[in-house]
Amino acid sequence: MARLDDALAALHQHARPDQLPAMARFGMAGDNRLGVSVPELRRLGRRFGPDHALAGALWDTGVPDAQILASMVAEPARFAVRQMDAWARTARSWDVCDQACNNAYRRSPLAWGRVDAWADRRDEFVRRAAFALLACLAVHDKSTDDARFVAALALVEAASDDGRNLVRKAVNWALRGIGKRNAALNAEALAAAGRIAARGTPSARWIAADARRELLGGAVQVRLARPPQR
Repeated sequence: MARLDDALAALHQHARPDQLPAMARFGMAGDNRLGVSVPELRRLGRRFGPDHALAGALWDTGVPDAQILASMVAEPARFAVRQMDAWARTARSWDVCDQACNNAYRRSPLAWGRVDAWADRRDEFVRRAAFALLACLAVHDKSTDDARFVAALALVEAASDDGRNLVRKAVNWALRGIGKRNAALNAEALAAAGRIAARGTPSARWIAADARRELLGGAVQVRLARPPQR
C-alpha cells in the first residue's frame, strides 16, 4: 500500500530516538516506538487524512506512533464495532489509548455503546478505553442529555475498586469530566464520589478524594455558576 509506505517514511523522518527514555519514564511504552511529537503527528494527520483504509493499515503495524496517526486519519463514521473492539484490545500504551479515544472513538456513532461494552472488561487497556472515552464525551459531546451521563456514573462507581493505575486514573478522569459539564451534573458526580469513597478500597478512596478536590474547587464552581453563553 503506497500511502502506508509514505506515511511510515514520514514517521521515521520525524523520529526522535533521544526522547524515548523520557517517554518511557512517563509510561509511553510500546515496541518500535519512534518518539514522534504529537504536534508533528497532527501535521501528518492533516497531510494523510481522512483515509480510513490507511488508518487500519497504520494501526495494524503495532507501532505506537503509527497507531496515534491512525486515530488522526480515521473516519469515525466508518468504524464498525469489531474494528473499535480490536483497536481497544491491541492498544498497549496509555497515550495510544487516550489519543484514539479523543481523536477517533468519541466522534463515532458507536461511541456510547463502546463505553457500555468496555466498562466491565478485564483487559487493562480496554477498560481504560471505556473511561477515557467517557471523559472525552463529557467534554465534547454537546448533544447528549444529562440523563445519559448520570447513568454512566453507575459504571464509574462499579469500576472504582480497580486498583490498576491506568484504570483508576481513567475512572477518575471520567468522574471529573462529568462533574464539570454543568451544575446539575456536578452535584450528581459529587454524590457519586461520596458513594465511591464509602466503598473503602484504596483505589476508590483516591478516586473520590481527587475528584472532590477538583469538583469543589473554586475554578470549577465559579465557572459553573456563570450563566450559559448564548
